[in-house]
Amino acid sequence: MSRQVGVLGRALPALASAAFVASWTSGFVIAKVATVDAPALTLLVWRFVPVAVALVAVTLATGAARDVPRADLRRQAVIGLFAQLGYVVLVYAAIAAGVATGTTALIDAVQPLVVATLVGPLLGLRARGAQWAGLAVGAVGVLLVVRSQLGGSQAPAAAYLLPLAAMACLVAATFLERRSPARPPVLAVLTVQVVVTAAALLVAAAVAGELAPPADGAFWVATALAAVFPTLVAYGLYWWLLRRIGVTALNALLFLVAPATAAAGAVGLGEPLTAVTLVGFALCGAGVAVVLAVEARVARSAAPAPAPVSAGAPAPPRTAHRTRS
Repeated sequence: MSRQVGVLGRALPALASAAFVASWTSGFVIAKVATVDAPALTLLVWRFVPVAVALVAVTLATGAARDVPRADLRRQAVIGLFAQLGYVVLVYAAIAAGVATGTTALIDAVQPLVVATLVGPLLGLRARGAQWAGLAVGAVGVLLVVRSQLGGSQAPAAAYLLPLAAMACLVAATFLERRSPARPPVLAVLTVQVVVTAAALLVAAAVAGELAPPADGAFWVATALAAVFPTLVAYGLYWWLLRRIGVTALNALLFLVAPATAAAGAVGLGEPLTAVTLVGFALCGAGVAVVLAVEARVARSAAPAPAPVSAGAPAPPRTAHRTRS
């Protein structure tokens, strides 16, 4: 039984990482499809408001935020303004302005290098040589994946600042979360962040006159998909994985979002998929594998060694393997 629990504990972060990449990728694809016939602000309002109501109900019913100090909730509200409101609004604005999904994902994927070079030292974290090599290989892979898309966009030059600002918002949110001494439950974190985002979007949409949804079933399908996958699943896994595998490994996973977005674009949106793209896929995967392998080795070496059992002393009871939370 202990062996089975230990295997499950090691497999869970890997499964969560795959789900994170898939759900984060879905945000770019849904934004591209859904903003063709509806304003981005309208879609975002109806993506977040129902989720906010549902999360508040679940949080109150479970008491997930009952013992969380108000100061911690206020801190999560600020983090949410960067991680959800700032990031999502700017990504949708970029795609609505004509920036290709792969290009938007490319700029978003630069985040690991920013975290490693700027945020990491501020948090007392140090990327090792092998991890730098992995990040560099992943960056080359991302560039190859989206190179063919850069020339096909009709977006104005200023629009490319939008995904750059979105990436900066997510970096700021990650930095603030890692600097926080408290670790509230992920449900409470997600609820606060979604609520402040929904409130801000409601005000913005009302002022802009884009609050009323279109009478189109496709709009509600896109809204429901955006609410479940890039909002609940992707952000819930982002904060869970940040605590579980660390900031370096998590941000390395974002390298996989750009090729995953390009693949989804090729299948669902008819975007080009060439041999260069496939080489980029391989490089991204190799870079991420290196970063994650080094992170796992460091975690194992940092784990305390079991205390020796003296002769005649009873052996300690066997317990299920527990991973670091």
